[in-house]
Formats: sequence, structure tokens, C-alpha cells
Amino acid sequence: MRASLCFVRREGQILMIRKKRGLGAGKINGPGGRLESGETPLEAAIRETQEELCITPLNLSERGELHFQFVDGLALHCVVFTAEGCEGEPVETDEAIPHWMEPSAIPYHDMWQDDIYWLPGMLEGKKFRGYFHFDQDRMLTHHILWS
Repeated sequence: MRASLCFVRREGQILMIRKKRGLGAGKINGPGGRLESGETPLEAAIRETQEELCITPLNLSERGELHFQFVDGLALHCVVFTAEGCEGEPVETDEAIPHWMEPSAIPYHDMWQDDIYWLPGMLEGKKFRGYFHFDQDRMLTHHILWS
């Protein structure tokens, strides 16, 4: 499965969501989701952010790739973007609850276990490629390559 994530930044803050349904429901993350047929990761990042928060992210930049393998057989390749600003103000939808926060206040304990290994470096401007093995919500192994 191919997916994308988008982390919108504005005035020193980052826009996070509490996901309400689907893979990772209840967890804090960035908006994102599966690519539709014929869609690029960039197009998916914009569409998913629009669907989940009713905003359009601006000035997107590809920051990294996440490769997940789950014990149950699910394999997920996710392209991660940052956006500098957005059009509109985020609103809660049936998919997500938006939260603007300081990067120092990101609640890693409410996120996927891999996030603490790559998100801080990404927010510092580093590019990365991460490989993770999960058994449901429990991370078994991780490996990050920085560039």
C-alpha cells in the first residue's frame, strides 16, 4: 500500500491531528492516507489534508520515506511532506481533530512508536528514509538513514 503524510508548519507551530478512524485511529499524527489510483504522493498529501482538515497546504517539500512491514503481511510505503502554511483554518471533520502545537510539545506517547525516531530530525530539516517492522501497534525493529 502506498500513502503520504503532510506536516503543515506555520508561525513556529506544527499542525497535528488526532485520527478518528482507519489505521492509527486514536493516535496523533499528520494528515495523510492512501494514494488513489494514478495519484502521485504529492497529490495525495494535498487531497488528504483537504479532506481531513478542510485546508490546502502550501509550498510542500518532500522530506522522507517511511517503509513499514507488519507481521500480519501489510506493507506500507509512505512519502512524508512538510508544508509551509496553508489556505484556510483547519476544522474538525469525521476523520480528524486538528491541533496546532509547538514542536517541543509533540505528544510522542500518543503516536506510532516510530515517530520519535524520525519526526524530530525531519523538523530540524533533515531528509530521511526509515524502515520499521511492527506487530500491530508494537514496533519490533527500526532503522533510519539520514541524508
